[in-house]
Amino acid sequence: MALHVFVVMPFGVKGGIDFDKVYSDYIKPALEGEGYEVFRADEERRGGDILTDMFQELLLADLVVADLSIDNPNVWYELGVRHALRARGIVLIQTQRNYQPFDIYTNRKLQYHIKDSIPDPKCIESDKTALAKMARETMESWRGLKISPVYQLIPNLQENEWKSLRMGNVREFWEKHDDWEVRVKTAQRNRYPGDIIVLAEEAPVHVLQLETYRKAGKSLALLGQFAFAREQYKKALAIDSEDLESQQQTGIILGRLQKYVEARVYMEKLVNDNPGDAESLALLGRVEKDAWTGSWRKEGRSVTEMQKEPVRAKALLREAIKAYAKAFIMKPDHYYSGINAVTLIRLLYHLTGDESMLAECKEMEGGIRWTLKSALSKETMHNKDYWARVTLGDLDLLVSEQSIVEQSYCDAVIAADNWFSLDSSRQQLHLLRDLGFRPEVVTSVLDIFDHAIDKFKAPINPRQVFLFSGHMIDAPNRPTPRFPAEKEPVAAQKIADALDQLGAGPGDLALTQGACGGDLLFTEACLKRGVKVDWLQPFHEAEFIQNSVICCAEEWRKRYFDAKSGREDSIRSAPDALGEMPSGAKPGYPYERCNLWLFYTALSYGIDKVRFICLWNGGGGDGPGGTAHMYNEVMQRTGQVTWIDTRKI
Repeated sequence: MALHVFVVMPFGVKGGIDFDKVYSDYIKPALEGEGYEVFRADEERRGGDILTDMFQELLLADLVVADLSIDNPNVWYELGVRHALRARGIVLIQTQRNYQPFDIYTNRKLQYHIKDSIPDPKCIESDKTALAKMARETMESWRGLKISPVYQLIPNLQENEWKSLRMGNVREFWEKHDDWEVRVKTAQRNRYPGDIIVLAEEAPVHVLQLETYRKAGKSLALLGQFAFAREQYKKALAIDSEDLESQQQTGIILGRLQKYVEARVYMEKLVNDNPGDAESLALLGRVEKDAWTGSWRKEGRSVTEMQKEPVRAKALLREAIKAYAKAFIMKPDHYYSGINAVTLIRLLYHLTGDESMLAECKEMEGGIRWTLKSALSKETMHNKDYWARVTLGDLDLLVSEQSIVEQSYCDAVIAADNWFSLDSSRQQLHLLRDLGFRPEVVTSVLDIFDHAIDKFKAPINPRQVFLFSGHMIDAPNRPTPRFPAEKEPVAAQKIADALDQLGAGPGDLALTQGACGGDLLFTEACLKRGVKVDWLQPFHEAEFIQNSVICCAEEWRKRYFDAKSGREDSIRSAPDALGEMPSGAKPGYPYERCNLWLFYTALSYGIDKVRFICLWNGGGGDGPGGTAHMYNEVMQRTGQVTWIDTRKI
């Protein structure tokens, strides 16, 4: 995604300087050479209020370059607006100025050279290099550096939350962002983590990149993709190392990855740094709870064995209770903390007979019920609060008769709109079942959830994931042979042999594009072995068939549709799933994008399951996004590669 630069400067010839030439010959090429998207206000051709467009640019541009060569009122005004709105991302340039205004006297400024009113030809290349270098250094350091004198002199001044500053007449910018958000939510609901990872890199608004990575991380965590979620939060923290939400989620994810000691140390520091934050305290409780659960809940243990171990680890249980209870007392509307505190207290009593916390437990139970009543009063006909409803069921499970418990959970499950919410609640019930807590009631409630969850499609869990990339059959007029048609039978046998050696069969998943040549040979071999095949394609299907199926020979069209027969739901196109190309995308990016989409989708099932098979001559492709690109991406993550070298077959 290209960074966006807004240039603030006079227009035309003023003060003996041709500023249009300064822009076209010096500023624009220097910054475009760094890969930036460069814009000046007079380049806006649409109708509308120029002030609205200008304010939007000053707010949201990643970098503002201001030319202060002459005292132009508009330039000074716009620089002041930028200084007020943003703490960072400003480059000042000038030429032939004999004095420096007091307000920005100490600010670093870059000098460029003019001769006969235009950029000096003798100095233009060195001036462009210097501007590119200054822009690059500014962007690399801008996250923690306050350049604006307003933010320097008022240290407690905070930048506004960007989405609250939408301006009504500038819709295109925000529509792109809203469309991106919808796609992320859709990918989450449809359980496509590979989509989310690609979308995170393509967010249309760079200034909202922090929020982008947080949304992607949250969506991936909800899908159980904790390793990928952690990567997104790492990127968020690289932007703002003090972002509290990203810090909190990182601590939780460390616990989910069973890095309990690291998670505890991380969250304890976060609580110490934010002593009044109930959410951090609650998440510390969650880390302690995960550590306690992980200490006794082992595969292969009987229920009797599992019921003995929690007693030995009750110190961890008490630490979790303490954190949850303190968070709920600190913030009584935080019913997540409250229900976890009282559940763990009831389990402590169930396992050990310890009554020391029961009185406090009963007080909290009353508070939780009132908080839930308040939350549920805000429901509307079209907006049911599943989590408030299911928490009421969790509370009733601790203290109420079986009929009341069952009714509460029945009311909850009808408000669920996805598999993962129901499964999350079901996992908590499994925990109680394993500890022998109210077994008859828990068994009855699990039946309610099992029945409700059957209405949603469960995520597939393949045994192996075969990822394929390979050359298309050479076109008849290809000057240098790479995969000539006469090698097709041998290549098909090599692909079949590779699948057999890897034990491919029912229960496995295969991912490729479906192009003529390698992709279709791989698809045909997988289908013969009962492997489920999904095609992810860089373009809409009709365009893909034209570009990548019949481009070599018409006979491949029939093979394509034969392989596709009965599998329409297994074919997805990038424009439909990910949207159109991001602005500033380089030529050939659709193919690189599709490679990454395929690769991240494969990895989302577990890196240990991925088996990459490539049909490749070992050289570079005809353009970006070929097999060489996929091979290099795979080799950075896993060594599970089967390379069929077309030069040797």
